[in-house]
Amino acid sequence: MNSPVLIACAHGTRNVEGQAAIRRVMAEIEALRPGLTVVEAYVDVQEPELSGVVAGLPEGTPAVVVPLLLSTGYHVKVDIPKAIRSRPEVSAAPPLGPDPRLAELLAARLRDAGLGDDDGVLLAAAGSSLPDGSVDSEEQARQLAELLPNKVRVAYGASAEPNVPDGVAALRAELTEDGGRVVVSSYLLATGYFHDQLSKAGADVVTAPLLPSPVLAEIALERYDAVLAARS
Repeated sequence: MNSPVLIACAHGTRNVEGQAAIRRVMAEIEALRPGLTVVEAYVDVQEPELSGVVAGLPEGTPAVVVPLLLSTGYHVKVDIPKAIRSRPEVSAAPPLGPDPRLAELLAARLRDAGLGDDDGVLLAAAGSSLPDGSVDSEEQARQLAELLPNKVRVAYGASAEPNVPDGVAALRAELTEDGGRVVVSSYLLATGYFHDQLSKAGADVVTAPLLPSPVLAEIALERYDAVLAARS
């Protein structure tokens, strides 16, 4: 019996490098699980759009939508359930984050950027308009803080407070006596609009996004497998 289709559902971006990074994750998923059918889909900006991908599956084809997203925001709680509502054989997995392996990857990016012990870290997430949309990002920040001696705070690119420029200013005020720098930890998958904005927020250093890294494909497959285990 063939495994259910894995629909890798990303946000979407107009940034060519960001598009390539997401497609690389999909290719890494296929490489890790030979024979698994992996289909790309997006909730915004790019095509193919998720609802169209789900509608295009042959009737009765089991599938799992794995969000290539870092937290439980509007797309995970609203867009994805809406897209699969009429197809009971299609399930949805949780997003990629929070996850201890992402904390380790974030810490590695910070070390690569030259993080010092006196520096402050601002985890910069995309943000969500949902009232509880910041919970996952705050948990990811907590996991990151366990790996570092530094102060770790959270800010958001859109739809939540504090925004990144305000977060940078607040953290800099905390660090005045220590004289450390403000380092923005990019809690974003790839380059694109939100990542570009981080360099304009007034921080001393901005880390690279999470991709490329094989960790994301590994987590995506674990999310997929967990859904299948729950079905059985």
